[in-house]
Amino acid sequence: MGPYGLFFLVAVAIGGVAWVFVYPHLSGEKKAQRRMASVTRAEPIARPTRAAGKSRREQVEGTLKDIEQRGRRAKRPPLSVRLTQAGLSWSKRRFMITAGALGVAGFVVVMVVHGGLIPALGVGFAGGGGLPFWMLSYLKKRRESKFLAAFPDAVDVIVRGIKAGLPLLDSLKLIATDAEDPVRSEFRSIIETQTIGMPIGEACLKLFESIPVPEANFFGIVVFIQQRAGGNLSEALGNLSRVLRDRKKMKAKIQAMSQEAKASAAIIGALPLAVMALVWITSPAYIDLLWTDPLGRVMLACSAAWMLTGVLVMRKMINFDF
Repeated sequence: MGPYGLFFLVAVAIGGVAWVFVYPHLSGEKKAQRRMASVTRAEPIARPTRAAGKSRREQVEGTLKDIEQRGRRAKRPPLSVRLTQAGLSWSKRRFMITAGALGVAGFVVVMVVHGGLIPALGVGFAGGGGLPFWMLSYLKKRRESKFLAAFPDAVDVIVRGIKAGLPLLDSLKLIATDAEDPVRSEFRSIIETQTIGMPIGEACLKLFESIPVPEANFFGIVVFIQQRAGGNLSEALGNLSRVLRDRKKMKAKIQAMSQEAKASAAIIGALPLAVMALVWITSPAYIDLLWTDPLGRVMLACSAAWMLTGVLVMRKMINFDF
């Protein structure tokens, strides 16, 4: 075999090697194989549900912590907030002027009837610093009772509206239009707050500031978390409605079971006053020493203090928290 034959064999060998290793890269065949392999390669399936659930749980926990911090800051509301909770549109200045006027009136009345300086100061202090705040607390509790009586029905209306396809805001507008006070006024305030730009979840959270009861706090938390983390709002509010009605039934059952103790406490508390009144009617000279003699006044004051202590102890015993 001559040099030409050897050259031909070397050329064929080089061409074969080039065909095997170089041509696939030049022709794009290698890219096609890699692309097909990437499509057909079996990879582990990602599980987004667990990660998403963990993320949502963390988000809900963070939201609950924020709400708890807000609740701690709102434990001792200022006087303006307490006036709002009582349903009064008074300013702080008007309230303080009224309290001062009651204190001065009580002091003047006792001095006019010659009751003495110390009793007049006591009555004035009670009229200016005790009676207005007691009335404020009474009006607040009465407003809360009216709210709790109508609130479960309002939540049911919201649930039915959401199940019928209405947005949450439209369902709240139904309550703000057709419900009874104070539910109507509170939901109208929520809508007005949302109209000026506050998210509806935060607007519902502010319901607890004006109606500081657990039921209002539950409602605000449910709506706030649903707006932050998503979820079935109709189901959550339906569960809330059942909880509210169960709490209402439990409250009525506790009140019914405690009526006997309350009646006994009322009778025991009123018995000394009733006996003193009967003795004063039948034998006034026998009991006049209690407010004419200095020692009798001291005894009367001590008796009143002990009587007040007993009434407070009985009230604590028959007052059930639930």
